[in-house]
Amino acid sequence: MAGTAKSSAAPRLSQRAGWAGGQPISRLMHLALAHPNLISLAAGFVDQETLPVEPAREAIEAVLADAAGARAALQYGTTAGYPPLREAVLARLIDADDHPATEAKLSIDQVVVTAGSNQLLHLLNEALLDAGDIVLCAAPSYFVYLGMVGNGGARTVGVAADEQGMIPDALEEELHRRERFGELNRVKAIYVTSYYDNPASATLSAERRAAIVETAKRWSRATKIYVIEDAAYRALRYEGDDLASMRSYDAEGDTVVVAETFSKSFSPGIRVGWGVLPPDLVGPILSLKGNIDFGSPNFTQHVMAEVLARGLFDRQVALLQESYLGKLAATLEAADEFLAPLDGVRWQRPTGGLYVWLRLPESIDTGPGGRLMQLAMDEGMLYVPGEYCYPAEGAPPRKNMIRLSFGVQSPANIRRGVEALAKAIRQVS
Repeated sequence: MAGTAKSSAAPRLSQRAGWAGGQPISRLMHLALAHPNLISLAAGFVDQETLPVEPAREAIEAVLADAAGARAALQYGTTAGYPPLREAVLARLIDADDHPATEAKLSIDQVVVTAGSNQLLHLLNEALLDAGDIVLCAAPSYFVYLGMVGNGGARTVGVAADEQGMIPDALEEELHRRERFGELNRVKAIYVTSYYDNPASATLSAERRAAIVETAKRWSRATKIYVIEDAAYRALRYEGDDLASMRSYDAEGDTVVVAETFSKSFSPGIRVGWGVLPPDLVGPILSLKGNIDFGSPNFTQHVMAEVLARGLFDRQVALLQESYLGKLAATLEAADEFLAPLDGVRWQRPTGGLYVWLRLPESIDTGPGGRLMQLAMDEGMLYVPGEYCYPAEGAPPRKNMIRLSFGVQSPANIRRGVEALAKAIRQVS
C-alpha cells in the first residue's frame, strides 16, 4: 500500500505575519518568565492587590439578579456596544471636560465599545493606514502601539518631545519635512498619549493640546490627518488639576479620536475600552469590527454599566490613586537615595500614571545589546530599555533611557529593584 505523500514546502505566510515578529513585548515577557525571581519594574500591569474583587462581585450579582436582564447580558450584543454603557462613558467625558466643544456634535452614535483600547487602536490602523502610510508619534511613545503600526506595514515617525509631551513646533517642522519629501499625503494620523504617557509620564499642557489639534486641521489638505488621543491613564491622577481632553479643542468634531479603557482604572481582565469617533470614522470602524467579533463581550459591558451606575468605579479609582501614589513615592524616594548620587542619572517626577522615565549618561547603552541590561538582571531586576519606545523614523532613538513601572511591585520590592539597578549602573559607569 502506497504511503501518504508528505509536503516539504514551507508555509507561505502573509507579510503581516512577518512584520509582527520580533516585537519588544515578546522579548520582555520571555525574560520575565525565564527569570521568575527577578523584581520586574518592566511590566506595565496593575496592582494585583487592588483588583476590584468585591465591586466586580456586586456588579455581576446585579446583572444576574433579574432573569430577563441576565439572559440579555449573556446573549450577543450590538457591534457598537451596550447602549447604557455608551451613554455613561459619553456623559462622563462631557462632565470631565466641562467644555462646550466637547459636547458639541457628540452623540452616543459616535461611541464604540472595544475589547480594551488596544483593539480600538488596531481598528483605527486598519481603517486609516495602508502599507507605507505614516503616523506621527511623540519620541518616545507607547511601544506596543509602535509595533502595531509596523505590523500593518505602515511607518511611525518620531516627533521631538519633552517633559510636557510632543512639542508643537517640532510637529510643524516634521510636517514641513514630509511635504518636502513628497510624503504629506501619506501622513494619516498624529498619535498622542495625552495624560501621564507611557513611557515618560508626560502630560500635554492645555496649550499644546489646542496647538496639535489646530495643526492637524491646518495640514489636512489632500488627506485628512486625525489626532488619536490615547487617554488610557487619565483616571490615574495623583496631584494637580485634570485637563480637558484634546476632543474639547475640536469644535467641528471631525479630527480627534478619543481612546479610553477601564483596564488601568478598574480591571484589565474585564477588557472593556471605548472610543469616541468623528462621524466619518464610525461606519468604517463598525464594519471592520463586525468582521472580527460582531461586538465586544456583551456580559462584561453590562457589568461595567452596573459598576458605573452604582458608583463603584469612582471608589475604585480613589483606591488606586492612594495605592499608586504610595508606590510612586517609594520609587522616587529610592531614586533619590540610590540613583541621585550617580553622575548623569536623571528622571522625571510624574504626577500620575504608572511610569518613571530615567535618563542615564549617553555613554551607557541601556538596550538589549548593552551590558547594563544583563548586569541589572544579574543584580535581580528587570526594566524596559528606552530605545524600544522610539518610532522607527524621525527623531532619533535615545539608547540611554529606561522605563520603570511601579504598578505591580510592593514599595519594599520597588526599593530593592531600584537599588539593584543602581548597583548595575555603577558597574558600567
